[in-house]
Amino acid sequence: MLSMIPPPDEFPAAPPPRLVRLPALFEGVAEEILTRFGTFAGTRLGRDYYLIRESSPSSIRESGASLYVRWQLPMEHTWPCHPRKMEGFIEKAAQTLLRKFGDRKPQGIFIGTLHPTSPDRYFKTLASNLRGRVLQLFPNLPVAAVEDQDPQAETLFCLVGKEGLYCGMATPREANGFYPGGSKYIDQDAPDTISRAGAKIAEALHYLRLHCPALPEGAHWLELGACPGGMTSELLARGLHVTAIDRSPLDARLNGRPGLRFVRADVSDFPVGTPSSYDALLCDMNGPPEDSIAQVIRLSPSLKKGGLIIFTLKVPRIETVDGPLAWYRLILATAEKAGLRLLAKTHLTYNRHEFTLFFET
Repeated sequence: MLSMIPPPDEFPAAPPPRLVRLPALFEGVAEEILTRFGTFAGTRLGRDYYLIRESSPSSIRESGASLYVRWQLPMEHTWPCHPRKMEGFIEKAAQTLLRKFGDRKPQGIFIGTLHPTSPDRYFKTLASNLRGRVLQLFPNLPVAAVEDQDPQAETLFCLVGKEGLYCGMATPREANGFYPGGSKYIDQDAPDTISRAGAKIAEALHYLRLHCPALPEGAHWLELGACPGGMTSELLARGLHVTAIDRSPLDARLNGRPGLRFVRADVSDFPVGTPSSYDALLCDMNGPPEDSIAQVIRLSPSLKKGGLIIFTLKVPRIETVDGPLAWYRLILATAEKAGLRLLAKTHLTYNRHEFTLFFET
């Protein structure tokens, strides 16, 4: 006996297309990553973005390959066009956003570009001007600044480029970032910059706010493998205290910095402190990941209950999807067995062949 076919309005609604950002570093394995998501159609936009249709609304979240996704957004309004050639683009786009999203009450509206690293500033200016006009049509939004968003309240995010305008609403936590596209760009050319690692920890601390409040000034960090001190400098600049350990000396510019205790030693020789000695632990050590996580686990009893851990998972060159995933699963299983709980995982703007994992004790 055939079951009755439900009327059309009872069929489950197809999930909207999704804009997914895969860093250009993963371009060689991007097609395989998208296949893991159950994608059955896709269009590349910009350098890093893919407009895809999933087989189910949860296919990305449930895929192990979600490790590679820097940012994602449901596409509730797509307008393929050529903004540069279109008269009145800003006004037409702004009015459309008001009509489509005016009743949704976003906490804020933030507009970025599909080509954030392009030297052509046209679309950055266009994004800024479009946001200015949109804010005139959405008065009194609760949030005006990116950094002030509630991670769990919906924001209207938009991206614009030579391919058109792409928009949707999601919470920053669901999208995996506070900024459109997920990247917080950090000046690495400042005269006091010690190393690229400083940008990594600055972005990691910003990203961490998606999942928990920032640690207060005076919180004490234990940093493993600190040389030359790029991350150390960033932590100190935020009023945090740092016990930094490395066999090599720190950059001389850190000499005498308030809040810094430097221990020149091998991390494996550093003794476990008493419970609650530190609020957080940072590990960006080079070498085999299993050795690095072993030191993190060994020293984790020195943390306060609920203490934070930021761990850089360094993997061999990313030439397959499964190679880095195998390392990730090994490290995650090892950490969880030791009582560390994964808060989040991501590939930061300033990561290379590495991922940043966030744990709590």
